[in-house]
Amino acid sequence: MKNTYSNVLESIGNTPLIKLQGPSSQTNCNIYGKAEFLNPGGSIKDRAALAIIKEAEEKGTIKKNGTVVEGTAGNTGIGLTLIGNAKGYKTIIVMPETQTQEKIDTLKTMGADVKLVPAKPYKDPGNYVKISARIASELSMNTNEGVLWANQFDNTANYLGHYNTTGQEIWSQTNGNIDGFVCSSGTGGTIAGVGKALKEKNEKVQIVLSDPKGSALHNYIQSKELISEGGSITEGIGSSRITSNFAEAIVDNSYSVNDNEALSILYTLMEKEGLFLGTSSGINVAGAIKLAKDLGPGKTIVTILCDKSDRYHSKIFNKKFLLEKKLPTPNWL
Repeated sequence: MKNTYSNVLESIGNTPLIKLQGPSSQTNCNIYGKAEFLNPGGSIKDRAALAIIKEAEEKGTIKKNGTVVEGTAGNTGIGLTLIGNAKGYKTIIVMPETQTQEKIDTLKTMGADVKLVPAKPYKDPGNYVKISARIASELSMNTNEGVLWANQFDNTANYLGHYNTTGQEIWSQTNGNIDGFVCSSGTGGTIAGVGKALKEKNEKVQIVLSDPKGSALHNYIQSKELISEGGSITEGIGSSRITSNFAEAIVDNSYSVNDNEALSILYTLMEKEGLFLGTSSGINVAGAIKLAKDLGPGKTIVTILCDKSDRYHSKIFNKKFLLEKKLPTPNWL
């Protein structure tokens, strides 16, 4: 790993693996979390953002003083804005107004033009992704600098970025001694890219989806039907459709994880291991524990620690909110 970088973009990726002591002891396996919260934008989405922008530059879609437009739950927008600022691009971010205030404030303070819209399903023309596409299309008619609609869900530069970086890093860091990889899916980029990279190295590595309630992907893996049940307070993961990135994923199995389970794991990791992680990490670690129990003792499982808890304080440390949702609360609140 390099210690000196010529710019902030070179510090994206090459994150460490951290052994999760509690989950490992609980299952008699070695469960590791890839510390993606250590990326400069604070999440794994920096990788997708960089891969998408690099491809657009190579194709000539965008040049200096151009504009990047994206519909996002927040983290990809933060990654795109960070990279845009470093490269001289303006950034327009369309977000559902239901996302945490912390992510909205972060984007605004970074200088992004943030447009909040009502949360609507993908099939609705008012869905945030479709609004971002229309904004990009309109802008492209009135500028010569180029407009990039990042389109993280269906732009396969996303999963290829994870194939080229995240997956290769995990294989190298485990010295090829890996039995399973578990993560949730928002765009599908991580599970598709990492899964394909690991399967090429060893087809016996199990690639498993950990899916929050309210998402249709678990049922799709199990029965090929897009049926969703329940709901979740998690943000940026789960889907009601098969994105172009998820379509590339080689998935051996899936687990459905509820918020009670995920939050209990998060609070234990905070209290016992000093890892203050966001909600999707709770879904991921819960899935890793399930896979470890299914595979048996002595196995090595890797999952993704996507971002930190500070982007969700208004939810996961909000006692009134948690009690209203009948969710566990940390014992120090």
